[in-house]
Amino acid sequence: MAAEHEHKHVRVAVIGTGFGGLGAAVRLRRAGVTDFVVLERREDVGGTWHDNTYPGCACDVPSHLYSFSFAPNPDWPRNFSGQPHIRAYLENVADNFGLRQHIRFNTEVQQMTWESDELHWRIDTSRGSYTAEMVVSATGPLSDPKIPDIPGLESFEGKVFHSAQWDHGYDLRGKRVAMIGTGASAIQVVPAIQPEVRSLTLFQRTPPWVMPRMDRKITGAERWLHAKVPSTRALRRQALWMIRELQVGAFTKHPKQLGLVEKLASAHMKRAVKDPATRRKLTPDYRIGCKRILLSNNYYPALAEPNVDLVDSGLKEVRGNTLVASDGTEAEVDAIVFGTGFHVTDMPIAERVKGADGSTLAESWKDGMEALRGCTASGFPNFMTIIGPNTGLGNSSMILMIEAQLQYMVDYLRQLDTLGGGRTGGRVALDARRESVRAWNAHVQDRMARTVWNVGGCDSWYLDDNGRNTTVWPGTTAEFRKVTQEVRLEEYDVLRPGAGKDAALAGTAAAGKGADAIYTGEGAK
Repeated sequence: MAAEHEHKHVRVAVIGTGFGGLGAAVRLRRAGVTDFVVLERREDVGGTWHDNTYPGCACDVPSHLYSFSFAPNPDWPRNFSGQPHIRAYLENVADNFGLRQHIRFNTEVQQMTWESDELHWRIDTSRGSYTAEMVVSATGPLSDPKIPDIPGLESFEGKVFHSAQWDHGYDLRGKRVAMIGTGASAIQVVPAIQPEVRSLTLFQRTPPWVMPRMDRKITGAERWLHAKVPSTRALRRQALWMIRELQVGAFTKHPKQLGLVEKLASAHMKRAVKDPATRRKLTPDYRIGCKRILLSNNYYPALAEPNVDLVDSGLKEVRGNTLVASDGTEAEVDAIVFGTGFHVTDMPIAERVKGADGSTLAESWKDGMEALRGCTASGFPNFMTIIGPNTGLGNSSMILMIEAQLQYMVDYLRQLDTLGGGRTGGRVALDARRESVRAWNAHVQDRMARTVWNVGGCDSWYLDDNGRNTTVWPGTTAEFRKVTQEVRLEEYDVLRPGAGKDAALAGTAAAGKGADAIYTGEGAK
């Protein structure tokens, strides 16, 4: 058990205990690194799967793909598992890999500052301070809920909460409830609470495309086979992965091919919603895939129930207990549930990270997030982000991307060891070269230009305030795994105590070879 206030030096500090943080801890131990700490602001592991406990909460990626390759689970109960099973899986990972001894719970990072003279990070937390040679930030993009600034909201006399901060002490039975938003969380909440509320008013700003959820119980025979014959479990995961890899081309190169998928989604809606006027409200005017495609078998049937009212307009203001939509529609309610997403393109953790020149990561990213290979930012030595800029996915499992970044993390540490002459040698740091970051980002954005996320005709949470897609990866997971296989020293400045940049190793090869060489993995190694 950690002391209430402590100061300790560690080789690596990991922030967060979701998939990224726990995965980093496992890979560190497997690489022989045991001098690390994992800082977690909550009282237990799980990240977003600890925080999100709303009714109906589940994953929209098949369980056998939404899990670590190094920690397979033969006992998933369904194709798409619910939040309790995913959280239990992460708790088992923490236990089975002996990670809890490294974790400091109820410890929130308040400030991280790079100290150039010492070549380490100073980390101030709610329970003491640390110094670390390297920081791995695994706070994730779905960790800080976003509630829009609605005029008059403070005058509301009823209950207000975000889906990610569900108030289980408040009984919705018999209440008049407003659901704000129609994203991934909302389409799970709506059918879960519709049968018990008196009335449900759904404020929809933009309708989502919703596809059938191919969910079913996994039979006992299947689970037995996966436990006794591991190759069958691996084959199942491989098949799920390949299906999604084959779909990437339509999203990234040929969005027009998605027309057939739109017809399937429209047919899915028509089977449940018979009223033509309601169907018109629910039919998107943008290409499927531009926003996240949602999966549900009971969302549309719930909307067709008599106690549900669909308001085809966003919430404009609140007057007491009356909600007013942009089109003037009014609804009097007892409770407001916001399903309005998270701070994705403006990660709150970035405000707490001060780099080599004293500016914060948020300031560095004021014109948009960018990082070398989605992992490292210029001016922030020995700092790596798991699920960083342009590492998100529109159709597959984020765990695949996380594991690729963890490989990059391990090679990063190997390079530090080599440059420092081993763990008994001198201290050293790597700082992503500004031109390398820019070249990488320019190539990513060039590829992004023809993707459905940019040309599909929608305004999604993938886009930042400047309309730039800084969230999604415009390729396959296999491509990303290839470009994060190793750290290329020509893309970094090497820093040593009192000597500044190591000119002998701060090469210009990365910038000179151009973005195509960087992206495809060609060029110097």
